[in-house]
Amino acid sequence: MHQAQEELLVLAAQSGNTEAFTYLCRHYQKAVTRFAYKLSSDPQIVHDAVQNAWLKLANNLHKLNDPRAFKSWLFKTVRWSVYDLMRAAKRDKEIIANDIDVLDIVTSTKPESRDIGSLIERLPDIDKQVIHLFYLEEMQLTQIAEVLEVPLGTVKSRLYRARKALQQSVEDEQDEY
Repeated sequence: MHQAQEELLVLAAQSGNTEAFTYLCRHYQKAVTRFAYKLSSDPQIVHDAVQNAWLKLANNLHKLNDPRAFKSWLFKTVRWSVYDLMRAAKRDKEIIANDIDVLDIVTSTKPESRDIGSLIERLPDIDKQVIHLFYLEEMQLTQIAEVLEVPLGTVKSRLYRARKALQQSVEDEQDEY
């Protein structure tokens, strides 16, 4: 596609022409997907990142002042989308690893670890709520955020803090024995 043709398509898409935007999507889909695979080998992250980038572009195309910048804007958006999803995946892996640690504590046969309920009761109320909803009610983090009416990041940080406090409490009790 020539630069002039791309500029006309971008201008048309900015004016609400969905066919022009669809054409741009089809034209760049393979290229941005290949680019995303250069950043991450995870097919799910690549797929989600490319989709997120197209949605972001569709919602913000009116903000693009220079149609000549469309291609670089598209690739930059894909890059940041991949990075965001990789960071989220890393946090999720850390959460899963911490879940295993907490489950080890809960299922431990050691006498000092059996009374996890009393350890949980020592936590601040906001941490107790997150632990209860996550482990006992088996809610997803997004559901907990809705229930507590707080951002997802707040739920993640509270859960992380509560797990660390529980682990520290168990270690302190083990030191006493």
